Amino acid sequence: MSKSFIRIADDDKGYELDQFCIPKHYEQDLDHVLIPAGLINDRTERLARDIVNHFQNEPIVGLCVLKGGYKFFTDLVDKIQILNRNSGHSVQLAVDFIRLKSYVNDSSSGSIEVIGGDNLENLKGKNVLVVEDIIDTGRTMLQLLELLKSVGPKSVKVASLLVKRTPDNVGYTPDYIGFEVPNQFLVGYALDYNEYFRDLSHICVINESGKKKYTINK
Repeated sequence: MSKSFIRIADDDKGYELDQFCIPKHYEQDLDHVLIPAGLINDRTERLARDIVNHFQNEPIVGLCVLKGGYKFFTDLVDKIQILNRNSGHSVQLAVDFIRLKSYVNDSSSGSIEVIGGDNLENLKGKNVLVVEDIIDTGRTMLQLLELLKSVGPKSVKVASLLVKRTPDNVGYTPDYIGFEVPNQFLVGYALDYNEYFRDLSHICVINESGKKKYTINK
């Protein structure tokens, strides 16, 4: 199992928007592209290989944390399936889903709410791979892990595409990490800001104008 990741520095300015194809309806709402879609794809492929090498021939249940994790989850599962056909190991893979809510605008609410998903009792005695889009403070994931522990799985590992460097982080580190990123609000590749930007292929930094445009008035 690998704890390696790609670290993106705090002063990394990424890429200019005009170097990539950005949907016109978002062009005025973004500051820059932080992680291009191609780099996400290649890093996901490596994570899939690390996961297959770790579990080898043991069956696993991939538990997708909706909604933000669906794109990473889909791509990761596809790459595991390719490895099953073409590598020395074959990991039997089932899928399950859970939906949580912990954000309002750009702030964590401090607690999680399970608002959808299958019966977690189905995970009893199984190897569970939780797939998440981003770990911010880590509180949401720790609460989810406690919830999963209560149903008695055989093992639980966590794969997160992103881990954010934030002073509010409680010190939690997932088992598989794609990128460690600065403390900025990121959108795209299914990461949202109040349900917008999920249809953006690259991971980008939203600008203040974009935040204002899509903020929900509380």
